[in-house]
Amino acid sequence: MDFNDTPEEAAYRQKVRTWLEANAPRTRDGNDDGEGGGDLAAAKAWQAKKAAAGFACITWPREWGGQGGTPIHSVIFGEEEARYPIPSNPFQIGLGMCVPTVMNFADQATKDRFGLPAIRGEEIWCQLFSEPSGGSDVAAARTRAEKAPDGSGDWIINGQKVWTTGAQFSDFGIVIVRTDPNLPKHKGLTMFWVDMKDPGIEVRPIHQMSGGSGFNEVFFTDVRVKDSQRLGGVGDGWKVSLVTLMNERLAVGGATGAGWSQFLEAARDTTGADGAPLLQESAVREKLADWYVQSEGLRHARNRTMTALSKGQTPGPESSIGKIVSASLMQDLANEAVEMLDQYGIINDPDLAPLSGGFHGSLMMAPGLRIAGGTDEILRNIIAERVLGLPGDIRLDKDVAFKDVPTGR
Repeated sequence: MDFNDTPEEAAYRQKVRTWLEANAPRTRDGNDDGEGGGDLAAAKAWQAKKAAAGFACITWPREWGGQGGTPIHSVIFGEEEARYPIPSNPFQIGLGMCVPTVMNFADQATKDRFGLPAIRGEEIWCQLFSEPSGGSDVAAARTRAEKAPDGSGDWIINGQKVWTTGAQFSDFGIVIVRTDPNLPKHKGLTMFWVDMKDPGIEVRPIHQMSGGSGFNEVFFTDVRVKDSQRLGGVGDGWKVSLVTLMNERLAVGGATGAGWSQFLEAARDTTGADGAPLLQESAVREKLADWYVQSEGLRHARNRTMTALSKGQTPGPESSIGKIVSASLMQDLANEAVEMLDQYGIINDPDLAPLSGGFHGSLMMAPGLRIAGGTDEILRNIIAERVLGLPGDIRLDKDVAFKDVPTGR
């Protein structure tokens, strides 16, 4: 593991720092909700500025409109950009998952239509995978697409998706649907891109306990899409979705929020019943030690990934470890902080709450992060089967036509 930049990386980092110093915002917009919606105008302006300077989609090939840079270049820019109060990023799902799928599987006209507008932040995309009856099983999709009866070659989509991040402000989306229920569940799927402004698509934001509405239900009622909107072959939707899901693991990454150092400061400033700082209590110190060890483990795991990227290697399924640990760490730490602050822990007013309500916000956001980008259980399965080589789960539906798979109802 090498913690130092190569001469080329150091030069690129200095280039990034110089540009950010001259262009990055110095304050965060007051309308930013931290959930990707926030002030869309500010987010789009920042994305356009990065695109004009060649710092948007750094690793995308030049034929897509990217810079053809290396993954370590993207990591360096991300590290330096994080030092500034930049707007929330409503483009993460589109640029990290959806549009790369489109660019891999669509025809040239579609690539030309969507690549550059997405890079410049002019259009926002969402990913329509999860369904109410499917849980974490993407291949259990029941939203269906059937050929239009008029012989036009178009498809008609009906069904429901849920937990779709950013659907309420997205312009387009990619959707996985079932086109042949007579095949096993992984073989009867097809992927399409859709216009989220279609009158047959209804988006209903889900009110979350954090007060935000980052997730949505999306209903499809006789939504007509052209066959040219298909991504990949008919019945190849699972293969296409694997490309999206692989990008999702990398795009979602680890959780962020109030960490152990902020908890340490709060414990130093908060007194117990005896009037002494809570930091003096052994139970509090033991918790801090545990969180510090986990945080350092995550930091070095990221350093290992960066070293691999710097050498031109592609991180494998072991990258799933980061989100499993960081999301549960965020939840545990935030819960302990809110409990420690007693009645002040329930205050969510950033002008009154410690760390501007950071602990409260982390506590409300953590459960969703343990689902987004793959649940804890799914990621543990990935690590068990693909990293540790343990036997896979027994699947009774492997060779069964989807229409014959019991629904459990």
